Order: sequence, then C-alpha cells, then structure tokens
Amino acid sequence: MGKMEKKNYTKRDVSDFTEGKYKFQLFGRWLVPNLLLPLFYKIEYLGRENIPEDRNFIVAPNHISYLDPFVVGEAVKKPIAFMGKKELFENPILAFLLDRLACFAVNREKLEVSTIKTALNVFRTNKWMLGIFPQGGIRRNHKIEKINKGFAVIAKQMKTDILPIGITGCEEYNWMPFKGKIKVSIGQPISYNQEYDQIIDEWGNKVAHLIDYNYIKDEIEQNQEIEEVSKV
Repeated sequence: MGKMEKKNYTKRDVSDFTEGKYKFQLFGRWLVPNLLLPLFYKIEYLGRENIPEDRNFIVAPNHISYLDPFVVGEAVKKPIAFMGKKELFENPILAFLLDRLACFAVNREKLEVSTIKTALNVFRTNKWMLGIFPQGGIRRNHKIEKINKGFAVIAKQMKTDILPIGITGCEEYNWMPFKGKIKVSIGQPISYNQEYDQIIDEWGNKVAHLIDYNYIKDEIEQNQEIEEVSKV
C-alpha cells in the first residue's frame, strides 16, 4: 500500500466551509467563553454596535493567548475562518481540531497565492468571515508593533473592510477562580480603500486605543512581494 497523501491545510474551497464546521465552531465559542472561562475570568464585550450586519468583513484582533479565537467568535457571533501559522498544523491532533474549526494554514513569512484564493473562497460562502491576527504570533508585551502587511493586502484584494478588535486581560493566564478579567473591544471598521501603510497605521492606532496599549509604528516597506500577490 502506498503512503496516505498528506492533507493540504493551506487551500480551502467554498465546499470546505460546511454546516458541520460551523456547528463545531459554534459549540466551541459557547463552551470556552460561557462555561469554562467564567470560572476564572469575567469577560466584558464592548462595541458590538460597530459590527457590520450587511456585508462581509475581515476580523482583525491583536493576539495575546490561545483563547483569542473563542472570545472573538463570541464577541462577533458570526462564523469566522481564522488563519493559523502552518507550524500548528504539523501536530496531527491539533491539525484535526483546527480543521474542524474551519481554520487554515498560512506561511507567516510570505503571503502566498493560495492564501489569497482561500480568503476569496471564505467570502464566497456569503456566511463566513475571515479572521486574521495582523501581528502574527502571540504578543504579551502590551504593545501593538511588528504588524504584518498581509492583512492589508488581502483587504484591498477582496475589497473588504477590516473590523479592529482589541483583547486584553489574559496576557498571563489566570488560574485563580473568578480573579481575572478579559475585555474584548470592537472598533469601527477600517476602509480597505486606502494605501497599505494607512490601513496598517489605522489598525495599529485603533487597537492600541481600544485596550490602552502602546502603538509602535514600524517602517512600511512596499516591496515586490506585495506587488506580485496583489495582481492575483
């Protein structure tokens, strides 16, 4: 017998965003924020009135813990297909769970054509939103910095606005019952109809303001990679 073909977690068709995955994600976003986390944290959601109801959008939070996708999902109350670093999918058990939650793998070092195509398929469902952590990995230093350009490229390519979300309170995990507090703050959408550096700067400023973080502006390089991907 030949080797079983390894599943490609970077590519997603419209048909991959099934009702079963939606229900599994719905269960997860109910279980974690409403049953498990309240044992240790009080969770406060602010700014839900800023969530667009009549169009697709990119969900773009800062990233401080592995709890973020669950509390963001509960805050937005829409199915969200989150991008995750490809290294997470190298663990078979974790890959299975992430796949069931409708996450897909991305290369954090380079925005690939497959990522753009998957993002397009997310919006073609007319139900799912796209979730991106613009800072990439988890950052717990109370700073908004080192923002990846990819989310701005995708927003302009998809002609889709960005919903900035700030999360604070679980920079360090709290295991003392009822002692912690998580705040999830939703800002007003950011228009895709701007230059890349303007989108990135507005996201950084808005999220930092929502959660009282320091925003450290990086130099934005409009390199060849952006130009090539944006032509897809």
